[in-house]
Parts: sequence; structure tokens; C-alpha cells
Amino acid sequence: MRLISVALALLLLLIQYPLWLGKGGWLRVGELEKEVAAAQEKNEGLRQRNAKLASEVNDLKDGTGAVEERARFELSMIKQNEIYVQILGKDQAKPATADAKP
Repeated sequence: MRLISVALALLLLLIQYPLWLGKGGWLRVGELEKEVAAAQEKNEGLRQRNAKLASEVNDLKDGTGAVEERARFELSMIKQNEIYVQILGKDQAKPATADAKP
């Protein structure tokens, strides 16, 4: 009788091994759930970035305000009959003028 009990206990342990430590076991499922959560978080960040870029594309296609803003700040362009004034801080060097003599 004791032999049968030991054999059944051993069989029970052998059946439980794949459930806990096997390829599709509970420990592996926990690891995969963490990976899925990280991937979903990354995807949400990418969705927000894509929405922002899509909004910017629509602004550039539909309105002239965004184009004008980019031209002003990135290309330093000004409108006709407009005066450009740049204020330098104390630690910034003065720009060289064309008529300055060394």
C-alpha cells in the first residue's frame, strides 16, 4: 500500500512539472504578461506621437499659420515691410556687421 501511495505521489509531481516549469507553464505566462504590458505601453506612446504628427501634417496642409510659423522660427524669414529685431543676452556675443572694420 505504501508503494502505491509513493508511486501516485510521484506521478502527481510528474504531472505538475509541465504546469509550473514547462514551456507553457505558469511562470512563463507571468513573464509573457509582463512583456505584453511593456509592449502595450510602448504602443500607446507611439500612438500619441503619431496623433501629434498627424495633427501637424493637417495644419501644414490646411492652414498657412503653421507654414508661416515654421518659416519664421526655423528659417528666420520675415514678411515684407517688417523689421526683425533680435535681443541678445549678456552672455551672448554681438553679431558681426558687414561694414565693421577690424
